[in-house]
Amino acid sequence: MIVIFAASALVQWRLRSKFRQYSEVGLRNGMSGREVAEHMLADYGITDVRVISTEGQLTDHYNPADKTVNLSEGVYASRSVAAAAVAAHECGHAVQHATAYSMLKFRSAMVPALSVASRYMQWIILIGILMMQTTPVPLAVGVGLFALTTLFSFITLPVEFDASRRALAWIDQKGIATQQEHGMAKDALKWAALTYVVAALGSLATLLYYVSILMGGRRSE
Repeated sequence: MIVIFAASALVQWRLRSKFRQYSEVGLRNGMSGREVAEHMLADYGITDVRVISTEGQLTDHYNPADKTVNLSEGVYASRSVAAAAVAAHECGHAVQHATAYSMLKFRSAMVPALSVASRYMQWIILIGILMMQTTPVPLAVGVGLFALTTLFSFITLPVEFDASRRALAWIDQKGIATQQEHGMAKDALKWAALTYVVAALGSLATLLYYVSILMGGRRSE
């Protein structure tokens, strides 16, 4: 767990460092994050998705519910390599949605169950640990709910990697960035993807920890 925590902190620090670095590199063609997003959506014939600005840093996301590409303030108006990479990545999710990408559909289908699991999971696990000497059932239920969130985090990985692949392919095909800028964009998206990898591994490590408590309690019966 300590190793996972340290790795997560390192990846988050590296991501922010890369984002700051590439945010200072102006895109040669002068397009803003908003313009890159709108251009990519238009190229894919997607006309029902809006590109809007959202508060915060690294809060960029695609919302399939209202079909909006939400770009953070540091991306929406910025004309940097980092902004282009992030904007294209989020539009990659919009393309996934428009083309019914199977892993995105699977991930979206899990959201309702996941929202319920996340709301009660920690309380059920806590109660389960306290009641282990009486019955393992509450903890088993909590572990099952946590397993659902862990599965969700692993399903997220191919969705994120595919969005980055689509973004970089489009940037290259349309000549949005120079070869050097393309390399920077690829590097930025690589570190962004690693945050999801570390999160998934952290979730798996926590799940195994709870499973060990459950199995240990059952053996002591």
